[in-house]
Amino acid sequence: MAYQTSIVPEVNVSANLELLEAEVLQLAPVERSHLLERLIASLDPDPEVEEAWEREADRREAELESGVIATVPGQEAIARLRARLPQ
Repeated sequence: MAYQTSIVPEVNVSANLELLEAEVLQLAPVERSHLLERLIASLDPDPEVEEAWEREADRREAELESGVIATVPGQEAIARLRARLPQ
């Protein structure tokens, strides 16, 4: 009997998670992006880590905007990385 009661909460969590996921997927992309940022931030509440990532993102954005670096299409980036891997 104890086995059955331990399964019920897991099924409930799974069903709740599926319902939540379906609702989130109905949000506009910008709203999903905002939610994603908040969820990720909730996983690592260390302010020093968050500040470091924010500085890194700002640095990369500035490099892109100034033309110091250029974007690379995803497929090309993957091809370059695969070419570096040992065969």
